[in-house]
Amino acid sequence: MTTARNFHQLDVFTATAMRGNPLAVVHDAGGIADEQMAALARWTNLSETTFLLPPTEPQADYRVRIWTPGGELPFAGHPTLGSCFAWLAAGGLPRSGGEVVQQCGVGLVRVRRDGERLAFAAPPRRRTGPLDEALLDRIGRGLRIGRGDILHHQWVDNGPGWCAVMLRSAAQVLAVRPDWPALDGIKLGLVGRHDAGHDAAFEVRALIGGGNYEDPVTGSLNASLAQWLMESGLAPASYVAAQGTVLQRAGRVHLRRDGDTVWVGGQVTPCIAGTIVL
Repeated sequence: MTTARNFHQLDVFTATAMRGNPLAVVHDAGGIADEQMAALARWTNLSETTFLLPPTEPQADYRVRIWTPGGELPFAGHPTLGSCFAWLAAGGLPRSGGEVVQQCGVGLVRVRRDGERLAFAAPPRRRTGPLDEALLDRIGRGLRIGRGDILHHQWVDNGPGWCAVMLRSAAQVLAVRPDWPALDGIKLGLVGRHDAGHDAAFEVRALIGGGNYEDPVTGSLNASLAQWLMESGLAPASYVAAQGTVLQRAGRVHLRRDGDTVWVGGQVTPCIAGTIVL
């Protein structure tokens, strides 16, 4: 039996609609089969579609399942902020006044208001450490750059499988035109420093090898990038990252370390509200 459910489509990491990363959110998603979730994610054809459910953990305010057109993810950043925004907009009230607690595949993720933005606490990385030379060789070929252009590199996997390289500058990051077959099977973050005077400290790109896809603005990648860059002294304890420039977006991700926690913040702009029958 089909049911009409509340539905939101939002733009995340932007104050201007159509300049960030879109997200579809289905409320009250109990009773929707996995096959239906997967079919809707393919149909919306957005980077992610989420489904809000009652929590099964007593500390959580809601549970979210996160789907891409290719399958389910244990965690993703812009769906965390967008899902929380939609949950609050639909009348959700957190158990504790200061923070919302989201349950997802990686466990419990805290979300709090940060002025006009929402921010989530970056989850622990599942894999860290330098990349091996064979992988770096593949990345160099995939980016059409020399090994000497890669200043630093690291596994920054907090669920999706990210690895990352720092290039010489933001301009070099923006100039990359990937050789997609060479990046097959690699989920790669690029980061490069902007010149002084830019509103962002770094330019970030997220390349999904095999899918031949570039994500517009990526919370999970920026979260683990910030953990790596801050702890290694490559970035200050607070900075703004730009992402999506090559795709004619204007994403801005606000990163700040508070004690041992890195908070990943951004604005969320509502675009569509209605119902969907599933």
